[in-house]
Amino acid sequence: MTKPPLTILLAAPRGFCAGVDRAIQIVEQSLAKWGAPVFVRHEIVHNAHVVKRLEAMGAVFVEELTECPDDRPVVFSAHGVPKMVPAEAARRQMTYVDATCPLVSKVHAEAQRHARNGLHTLLIGHEGHPEVVGTMGQIEPGAMTLIETVADAETFAPADASKLAYVTQTTLSVDDTREIVEALRRRFPQLSEPRKDDICYATTNRQDAVKVIAEQAELVLVIGAANSSNSVRLKEVAERSGAHAAFLIASAENIDWRWFDGVKTLGLTAGASAPESLVQGVIAACRARFEVSAQEIVTAQEDVVFRIPRVLEEA
Repeated sequence: MTKPPLTILLAAPRGFCAGVDRAIQIVEQSLAKWGAPVFVRHEIVHNAHVVKRLEAMGAVFVEELTECPDDRPVVFSAHGVPKMVPAEAARRQMTYVDATCPLVSKVHAEAQRHARNGLHTLLIGHEGHPEVVGTMGQIEPGAMTLIETVADAETFAPADASKLAYVTQTTLSVDDTREIVEALRRRFPQLSEPRKDDICYATTNRQDAVKVIAEQAELVLVIGAANSSNSVRLKEVAERSGAHAAFLIASAENIDWRWFDGVKTLGLTAGASAPESLVQGVIAACRARFEVSAQEIVTAQEDVVFRIPRVLEEA
């Protein structure tokens, strides 16, 4: 039987960003330098396929430092950790490597600077996300307030409206964050702002790319984990940008082929912690059922590279 035609629009950029690539390299190089096991506090990045591959190499993933022995190396995830975590590791004389994305570390430094300047910091982000937990743990309790929605921005009552600053989680929806910031600016004209946007280049680029493909596709699939903030945001952006439907999938195995009824054009992208192999797996699964014509839609070029810590470079 003749296969029905399907055009696949591949978003570019998609998949791994420089911070994710660096974090994975840090675990791999730690294993090369010190051997297995190397402990990793929290998932190094939010992707089960990445985690399983590193586990097979000898990485052991835990949620808290208390689960790590003193005599084995520990890596802190790309999302960042509260200041008390490396302090406790140092107290226990542990070998540790911080894989926090440099763009998250930038937000940490901003929050610390605001605290030194006597400003109360508003953190725009999602409660419970590891990056938010890590950022809030950079300064004293009570010196930072989490703002999740425009409603939060409208109702927040500061002790001193002249001494406020804001920072953001790096993986938010650009459009949603803009609305929250506009509300804060309107209410607090003296609000101190980041010198450069805290939402990272990779999040912004991937959202811009999915907007373009969603305008041309009936269906958009986003490859990523359900606990990956940037992946969830990509699905939301696709839904708002013209796609008839958008779904977040971990891999080709999660596709419900009924979604493709009446679909002529598929938009395909991947969150910043999803490997390209998963994208190719979805394309292969489509080729088994459709006569596929694939084209890449390039909206930005990325050449950012972050160096791994010096302690690992010789590995």
